[in-house]
Amino acid sequence: MTARSQASAGDLLELVRSGRATTRGALQQVTGLSRATVGQRLDRLFRAGWLREGAGGPVDSPLGGRPSITLEFDGEHAVVLAADLDTRHARVALLSLTGEILAEQGGTLVIEDGPDAVLGELGRWFAELLAKEGHRAEEVCGIGLAVPGPVDSETGRVVQPPIMPGWDGYDIRGRLARAFTEHTGSGQVPVLVDNDANLMAYGEQRTGHPDCSAFVLVKVSTGIGAGVVVDGSVYRGIDGGAGDIGHIRVPEGAQALCRCGSYGCLAAVASGGAVARRLAEAGVPAASGSDVRTLIAAGHPEAVGLAREAGRLVGEVLATVVTLLNPGVLMIAGDLAGTPFLTGVRELLYQRALSRSTAHLDIVTSRLGERAGLVGAGALVVEHLYAPERAEERLRALGV
Repeated sequence: MTARSQASAGDLLELVRSGRATTRGALQQVTGLSRATVGQRLDRLFRAGWLREGAGGPVDSPLGGRPSITLEFDGEHAVVLAADLDTRHARVALLSLTGEILAEQGGTLVIEDGPDAVLGELGRWFAELLAKEGHRAEEVCGIGLAVPGPVDSETGRVVQPPIMPGWDGYDIRGRLARAFTEHTGSGQVPVLVDNDANLMAYGEQRTGHPDCSAFVLVKVSTGIGAGVVVDGSVYRGIDGGAGDIGHIRVPEGAQALCRCGSYGCLAAVASGGAVARRLAEAGVPAASGSDVRTLIAAGHPEAVGLAREAGRLVGEVLATVVTLLNPGVLMIAGDLAGTPFLTGVRELLYQRALSRSTAHLDIVTSRLGERAGLVGAGALVVEHLYAPERAEERLRALGV
């Protein structure tokens, strides 16, 4: 927050949203602002429809008196749209500002068809979802998009994505904003883009592990990627490349050609796509990680065995990740995130990593499942739009 004497309306909103100060008196105490100044800045937030009064709080004075009126972020004054792209499938959702999924739908969408076609189709899906749920496009304050490739968060463009041919450097934000306008007739809205594992990690950490200061999620589907959340924020690296563990070289993959063009990548031997190829070579019908998931659920012995083997390979790499980051939670997600794969991960991880690194480590599977990326994408939009400086800009644009 800014200096106490300069706390803005956006700063007050942040204090209320975080729960650090939820009454007028508490805001005065935390910020050092006068009662009149707090009242003026809160009035702007009320006029924007961003705050509302809740129930009265406890009476702090031993002499009694009227209870303090609590302040709440009004999560109903707008909605957020989110989309999660995989290589051959996508999901879209309508979310409240507090992260509740109000409606969702999914379907086939092939990422190799290119960004213009795929993003145009997402615009159509968004329009259909709004119409079906009875929401106006003008209620949408922003759109969040999860993609299966490294993203430069400053530009929203993917950077040399191995499994997204034709997307490198493409203006995703601009195209999706135009697609939304084309299909709804509404003005353009802000679009935020991030890597799918990052947003899955963000959604899962905020929803199920808010007190975990070092959280790692590993998604194992067509490829393999990791999302890292440190002190409540996604760690992206210098240009969005953090967490790309699928392209760490492993000895077992020396002869395996990865989609990135190199030999020996972890993803080439341990991803859902790699397991599907090995099953197909053995005469078992499997073309993708989702097919492998179905086979594992049915107890297919070869699929179960290969998933466990893949887990061991990933576990060996994760031993280094855990030693480096010392997380409190390691979450396994994606098509292979079942018991056989998790068993393999545990075997090698505990064998290879120092006991000091795993003493307080919980290894778990996804709680949100296919919704994790959508929840994370929605949260990304809300945290961006209601951050203090951005909130101030938006209040001025609203004329309040």
